[in-house]
Amino acid sequence: MTKTFKYRLEQQTAYKHSGGTMREVSVNDFPVSTAMTGVSLRLAPGTLRELHWHTNASEWGYVVSGSCRTTVLHPDGTTYIDNFNSGDVWYFPKGYGHSIQGIGTDECHIIQIMNNGTFTEKHTFSITDFIAQTPIELVAQNLGISIAEAQQLPTQESYFASGPVPDDSTLDATARSTTGLTSMHRYPLMAQDPKRVPGGGTERVASARLFPISTNMTGAIIEIQPGALREMHWHPNTDEWQYYISGTARMAVFLGKGELIEDQFEAGDVGYVPEGAGHYIYNNGTEVCRILVGFNNGQHETIDLTKWISSTPDDVLATNLEINREQVSQLPQRHWFIAPAPLQ
Repeated sequence: MTKTFKYRLEQQTAYKHSGGTMREVSVNDFPVSTAMTGVSLRLAPGTLRELHWHTNASEWGYVVSGSCRTTVLHPDGTTYIDNFNSGDVWYFPKGYGHSIQGIGTDECHIIQIMNNGTFTEKHTFSITDFIAQTPIELVAQNLGISIAEAQQLPTQESYFASGPVPDDSTLDATARSTTGLTSMHRYPLMAQDPKRVPGGGTERVASARLFPISTNMTGAIIEIQPGALREMHWHPNTDEWQYYISGTARMAVFLGKGELIEDQFEAGDVGYVPEGAGHYIYNNGTEVCRILVGFNNGQHETIDLTKWISSTPDDVLATNLEINREQVSQLPQRHWFIAPAPLQ
């Protein structure tokens, strides 16, 4: 059976409850995705993805649309509360308690990438589940309430819970004494002035260099113009997880020994590339293809084909490719990154 590096995430059945929906793809559903799991999370205004933590994965999140508020508890007892809008990213270290709540007037859509292929959102550690499994008298003692009051708490995991929207018209909004663009857990990715190839596309990246807390994960937004090609390349030190936000593209993975596997991708699909495997993305549609890309390394590395070709001596290229020097002179003399569509 031929391997597949494509998974139709948004066509899967979602878990739904109290205004929230969740779809996920782990190695159990997508066997090539050994190092990362992805989650598509949607929250109605006021819907809370409850207080929980992950024992085996860090979380890197990107807000596709809408707005949300997160709370994060550090082991030293410090709590960080941030509001996120479309284009913002977050990072929560493994084991840190956190919650996510939809705010504003529209649904919030979030893509979460976890750096463990076996991770599942269906088995996180939730505060309501912990309470529900603990003897009621110990819950009462722990929280300093009566047993009667403890009996009013949830008797099973909530996962999603619906409540009021903490907007600026309410006293539930988070106070902030100064203005700011970034915080420890928040980075405004789409506010970047991107790497740009005229006629080809753009790339915005949030690595540990710019987003220091994200020590073991990097995320990027790549936009490829119609007919343009994110050139043939590979990553020496990381796997790559892709979520197609809009547009269409052909993506191929080269595995060596004469094997190249290509698939057609559209919005809502997930792609995956193992560490070191060659790959490219060709926009064969009529609109810009926007892709969220996640790497399981805080300082990911990339080698592009034109970078290699343009820095290699002419005699080496002529010998290797079995062409003459004149033909070598027609090869790229600079690094392209994204190759624009050929002129008509």
